[in-house]
Amino acid sequence: MRLDAQLCFAVHAASRAFDSVYRVTLREAGLTYPQYLVLLVLWEHGELSVKELGQRLRLDSGTLSPLLKRMETAGWVERRRDRADERSVVVRPTEEGLGLRERVCIVPEHTVESTGMSIAEMGELRDRLKELTDSLDAAVVRLSGTGARA
Repeated sequence: MRLDAQLCFAVHAASRAFDSVYRVTLREAGLTYPQYLVLLVLWEHGELSVKELGQRLRLDSGTLSPLLKRMETAGWVERRRDRADERSVVVRPTEEGLGLRERVCIVPEHTVESTGMSIAEMGELRDRLKELTDSLDAAVVRLSGTGARA
């Protein structure tokens, strides 16, 4: 029962260290790491409902809504009611938000350098972490008996 022997803490500490690297790397563009993640998803998909965005980022609406509001105020995203379903809000990047892609294109290279790992090693680690996440999600469903993520 030692802290340094816990996998959960090693993953948590690595996540915090990544946050620090991204904070420094994204500072020039005026982005936070969560804002960068939102933009990555929107650059890939163009437009998503807030619900879909939250699912992809594993963020609840209480966290995502204020984040999107700040991003909309900054002029990087646009939110609007879905014409097909007024209860749903869709988000898309603005021209300014799309333009940020060029400003942050160096971020992946800085991240690779910061890890001290090769791209292949990073890919292997990412794949293992995805497997771990899937196993943990399945365990939550099994343990809770609800079929929903906690």
